[in-house]
Amino acid sequence: MMNEKTELWQIIHIPDKPPISPTEQPTVNAFASVIEPKLANTFIRRLNQIAPLENLRHVKRIQKRHDEKGKNQLSVILCLASETENGKQSNNLPENVQELINSYQLSPFITKVCKYAATSREEWEEQCKLWPTSYHPPTYNINGITGFGEEDSQSVFDFMKVAVDLAKSGGGLMVNAAVIVDPSVQQIIATGHDQIYSWHNKTGTENSHLKKPASFASNLNSNGASHLNVFPNNLHNGPERLYVGVSCLSPWQWCGQQLDMETSCYLHPLRHAAIVAIESSAERDRRLFPRLLHTEKSFEVESMQSSCAGSPAKRQKTNLANVEDGKELDAHSEAASVRPYLCTGYDIYLVWEPCTMCAMALVHQRIRRIFYAFPNPNAGALGSVHRLQGEKSLNHHYAVFRVVLPQ
Repeated sequence: MMNEKTELWQIIHIPDKPPISPTEQPTVNAFASVIEPKLANTFIRRLNQIAPLENLRHVKRIQKRHDEKGKNQLSVILCLASETENGKQSNNLPENVQELINSYQLSPFITKVCKYAATSREEWEEQCKLWPTSYHPPTYNINGITGFGEEDSQSVFDFMKVAVDLAKSGGGLMVNAAVIVDPSVQQIIATGHDQIYSWHNKTGTENSHLKKPASFASNLNSNGASHLNVFPNNLHNGPERLYVGVSCLSPWQWCGQQLDMETSCYLHPLRHAAIVAIESSAERDRRLFPRLLHTEKSFEVESMQSSCAGSPAKRQKTNLANVEDGKELDAHSEAASVRPYLCTGYDIYLVWEPCTMCAMALVHQRIRRIFYAFPNPNAGALGSVHRLQGEKSLNHHYAVFRVVLPQ
């Protein structure tokens, strides 16, 4: 069984579209009529031919209820009700629908139906109080959409703990951290943390922002940004405060920073945690497949030259279950010939919800699942401000989850 501490953790799926309160779902007016059950089949077939519900495929055409005497009563949606130019309800029916009504001697009335398909069972139950609709639970081929088992949950929590430890491993400045994982073998592929602030010390070597000089910290504070002193005790209050070192919370903050020239400090605005982890993953690939990389460069040139004749081929993908981190593989071996395509099939764990730049980078990397602990209320791209995972124009979509940490 999971211990008491683990039971305080939660994994919440962030859907493609923002949830709508069941009692506030938008509706449209439609013409309906009661019909004799024995006539229903013939009538519906004809109605579907002349007035199909093209934009309301989730709405069921027939509603079955019991009348005051307990007998079955069928009502049918005839067509949507149109509006006049002034936005008022029009009582005019299409001519072919009116002819059908006259032939069956029906008495139309106006009813309300929900405009959009339900995204949850709760929404669906509310919709059916107005008029029956269909509900199709998510069927993505991604583990976790419909829930996590105890073993999978524990694995998610363990990897998130790694990300949290990485984020608080510095000298007091809060940062975002990323951990890329191959879930097929439960192996950490790469890690990274924010590196937008860098400088050169007296010896001329470059240092990470995690050991920022006191003068640089004072510059940050003088610009009005708050500084968190203790990370572990205040971790659960993250969404309520602005953390100077978390680049995704304020992607443009670097524009207004006044740097101390004596410390040779400079800003690199693109080195957010997710980007750094992606770069680390790519470096790992170059280390594991050094000869294959040279072969692929030649192949890519050939593909570009022949792109007019068809789509260029993609590199093969596989998990690296039998690949030991840090060992070079022969380009002609079986393992080398199946180098993964970018981060296909991998998960990434982030302490804070990524900004749009990082979220798009993860789309291009073909990440499978994204887990984050804290929402990003001002610049979040996966639930707080935007929902990039639901953008239909993209050629890849990942599943997004929030991991709620214990207080």
